[in-house]
Amino acid sequence: MSGVWLRPGRPARTGPPLSRDRIVAAAVELLDAEGVTGLTMRRLAERLDAGSTTLYWHVATKDDVLDLALDHIFGEVELPTGEAGSAGDWRADVETLLLGWRAAMLRHPWSAALLGRPMLGPNVLARTEFLVSALRRSGLVEPDLGAATHGLANYVIGSAVTLASARPEDTDSGPAAREHLAAQADRYPALVASGHLDDRDWDDTFRRGLTYLLDGLAARTGSG
Repeated sequence: MSGVWLRPGRPARTGPPLSRDRIVAAAVELLDAEGVTGLTMRRLAERLDAGSTTLYWHVATKDDVLDLALDHIFGEVELPTGEAGSAGDWRADVETLLLGWRAAMLRHPWSAALLGRPMLGPNVLARTEFLVSALRRSGLVEPDLGAATHGLANYVIGSAVTLASARPEDTDSGPAAREHLAAQADRYPALVASGHLDDRDWDDTFRRGLTYLLDGLAARTGSG
């Protein structure tokens, strides 16, 4: 049986007051500070002031820690409750969820590198269930439902990956890059005219793009 989500939990053990919740919280702090490459089981044990043997009692592998940490940050994404989360405005629900998901990923830039891992944690599954349910309320059915779910998820992930991977030197080279493009305006007139390399409000850009996507889904289903 492979993966932390597919193995039964171990019974509580007497000794230092170490718990899976404490381990995950410390792992997220370490990942925020050092990124994925900075997380090792030795460094995590040191941060927890625990021995490696004690740590391995609670989590079998580093991969387990990464899976738990990734699911933990999905728990930061609030789900609309009450009427809006059951039978209300599907579009508002989807927008709220996706904006929250992107914000959580930007608070924890390392998360973008882990999204190819098995996404079977309770927080991930609850939010995916919410997204699919909201899209079903719009009138979407398979195969359009699956395409819309993955398309919206990929839009969020793509935005977060792009911003998370941006380097300071890339921003510093902005004027030179714009001059390089402007010098070739005859070859790239649309890019130059649109200010392709100009600085912009990326939050506003994301919201606009999301609006276009949701407009398309609404038109597809006639749900307004």
